Amino acid sequence: MVRVTPSASGDGSTVAGCPARYDETLGYWVVDDPALAREVLLDPQTFRPDNAVLAHTPLSVKALRVLSGVGFALPPTLANNAGESHRPIRAAVARFFSPARVAAAEPLARELNDSRVAVAMKALADGQQVDLVQAIAAEPPALVVLHLLGLTDVDVPALKAWSLDSLELFWGWPDEDRQLELAHSAAEFYAWLRARTTAARKAPGDDLFGVLVSLGLTDEEVCAVGYFLLIAGQETTTQLISTAFQRCLDDPGTTVEQVLQEASSVPTWRRITAEPTTLADVELPAGAPILLGLTGHGGPPDLAFGIGIHRCLGAALARMETQVALNCAQHLLITVHLAEPPPMIDLLSFRAPARLLVAPRHKAP
Repeated sequence: MVRVTPSASGDGSTVAGCPARYDETLGYWVVDDPALAREVLLDPQTFRPDNAVLAHTPLSVKALRVLSGVGFALPPTLANNAGESHRPIRAAVARFFSPARVAAAEPLARELNDSRVAVAMKALADGQQVDLVQAIAAEPPALVVLHLLGLTDVDVPALKAWSLDSLELFWGWPDEDRQLELAHSAAEFYAWLRARTTAARKAPGDDLFGVLVSLGLTDEEVCAVGYFLLIAGQETTTQLISTAFQRCLDDPGTTVEQVLQEASSVPTWRRITAEPTTLADVELPAGAPILLGLTGHGGPPDLAFGIGIHRCLGAALARMETQVALNCAQHLLITVHLAEPPPMIDLLSFRAPARLLVAPRHKAP
């Protein structure tokens, strides 16, 4: 989870056990109690999602110039939308993730995982070390979500790189030089989204871009949906699978539900108060940024996906893909051990092993 410094109230005094405590280092009111997090998520008018996808580290002038060069814009569409347009956009996207479509995608997920596990097992049998993140967890979620969204001719390695860079840009602590690198990557991704949107307007189809164009959305709205859907729809699942693998290396009996409850890849999420309000016995001013703890605080596993009108549309898909990955890699995971402490993706709202380098266990003589 995010490391929280000693908390303080609005007047700077330390507050122990406060249901909403202000963290001066993070710049957020931190809410870890699952019941209160649920209360916040179920009241999107008081606790608005306007800051859900804002850059945690303010963007530099140079980074903003790079983004503006491609017309980069993220108007309210899904995660950051509490307006009237949210419902029709969400309904259109939700159809791609219906229970029937998710169930129908399971054989594809299994095939993709089985083939990658087989390659990894052969490499391990030859005495090589294997990174379970890149070898197994990275690509299947992207290939599955692209299949569900009807998108073809996508450079998956590029999508994975764009996704990681954008997560760091919006939820990390990059300095100005790193921010500029990340902005160039985000601009490249956004230009690709613009091109797909333009193509959909010329020849509308039944894929994601065709459906969004048919709703009458602007180019900026279509790109905004595509930008975060193509990241959240696969990279967070890769990270959830990676965390599940890491946990299973220590405890082979680890379940998907345990991972979701204790260490989901999306441990926190943001909200901002629309007006002065009271949360439990804490008075919050208007415009107070809130950081909600979704996992690791004794709440139900399902809270990892949020609740209410902004609940993750891919919750069932992420569960299915993580379970399939664990099933396919079950034998592999009990025959290897970590070759090094895993470096971590450690952002404001995303946490997972960046690499899981494993080596074969030596059999006792």
